[in-house]
Amino acid sequence: MNTVSTTEHKPETTAAPQPRIKYVQVAPQGIHALQGLEANVRNCGLEPGLLELIKLRASQINGCAYCIDMHTKDARARGESEQRLYALSVWEETPFYTERERAALAWTEAVTQVAGSRVPDVVYELARQQFTEKELVDITMAVIAINSWNRLAISFRTVPGTYQPARH
Repeated sequence: MNTVSTTEHKPETTAAPQPRIKYVQVAPQGIHALQGLEANVRNCGLEPGLLELIKLRASQINGCAYCIDMHTKDARARGESEQRLYALSVWEETPFYTERERAALAWTEAVTQVAGSRVPDVVYELARQQFTEKELVDITMAVIAINSWNRLAISFRTVPGTYQPARH
């Protein structure tokens, strides 16, 4: 029986990816529902800069070029420093993030990698030291939303580089 591994696939060429399906046009009801979740996250009361770090870190983990491009631009537009953006993938090894941001990033990583991490108790306890129950649910909703967008953009090859941030 021949099987295809989906976890170790390497691209056959180095050509630029071509978009597959314009999912926003093909499934507007589903996109509308996801936009509703995104609006809830945006208006939940968490700091916009923290939400951008969450979105960018999850996108790094998932390897979503489009979302990394988008959320790097959005974070810069909100005044995030280049140093913190460059160091985000190694946040645990740097002094550039607050304890609150560290707890959110640890939670983001655990929830994004839930199949392997099972969201450890130590990560939960760290998050609960920094966030109320509602805030932690809101962070989890942000992680759910960005992981959904990542899966759409990766699956249907949304081309990075075309996004321009709104002025803040």
